Amino acid sequence: MYIAIEGVIGVGKTTLARLLQPQFNAEILLEIFEENPFLSDFYGDRARYAFQTQMFFLLSRYHQQRRSVPELLAKNENLLSDYTFAKDSLFARINLEGDELDMYGRVHEALAEKIKHPDLLVFLRAKTKTLMERIEMRDRPYERDMENAYIAELSETYADFFSKPYNNTPVLTIDTDNLDFVRSEKDLAFIKEKIDEALAKAPLQPDLI
Repeated sequence: MYIAIEGVIGVGKTTLARLLQPQFNAEILLEIFEENPFLSDFYGDRARYAFQTQMFFLLSRYHQQRRSVPELLAKNENLLSDYTFAKDSLFARINLEGDELDMYGRVHEALAEKIKHPDLLVFLRAKTKTLMERIEMRDRPYERDMENAYIAELSETYADFFSKPYNNTPVLTIDTDNLDFVRSEKDLAFIKEKIDEALAKAPLQPDLI
C-alpha cells in the first residue's frame, strides 16, 4: 500500500506523513528540496532562475522516486510519501513558458513512464491565507519573500489538477483550514479514518514500472 500526500507549500504534507507513519507501520519517503542550489535565488527572481530550479527538481525527484520507492516497498508493503512525481509539472506550468516549458515537458514525459504511481493520493487543501500563515510560522529563510499571489496561483493549479483522478489513482481531498492534526489527536484520527475509508474503496494500481 503506497500513499502519497500532496498539497501546496505550507499545507503540512511532511508533518502529516511523519504523524501517520507509525499508525500505518509504514516506511516514509520525504522530498529532498533544500539541496536545490537555485531555490533561494528562484524566490528572489523567479523569471531568471525558474528553468534551472525546475530542471534540478525534476531530475532530483526522478532519481529519488525511481530508486527509493521500489526499495522501500521491498522492505515494507506500506509506504508514505510527502510528494508525487506529478507535482513537478504543476510548478513548471506556472514558472516556465515557451521553449523552456516545451523542453521541460518532453523530459518529464519520458521520465514519468518509469515512475511507480501510488495506490492513493491524499490531497490536502487550504486557503491562501492559511498557507501564508503556516509558511510564515515555519520561517524558512528562502521562503521569507514568498508572494501571496504565487501561492494563490499554485493553489488554483493544484485544485484543478487534483479535481480528477491522477493517472487513474484515486484522490482523497481533505480541507485542512479548520484542522490542526499536529495538536489535535481527534483531527489526526479524522484524517486517518478518511484514508482508511478511501483505501477500502480504491482498487490497488498495477505496478507500472
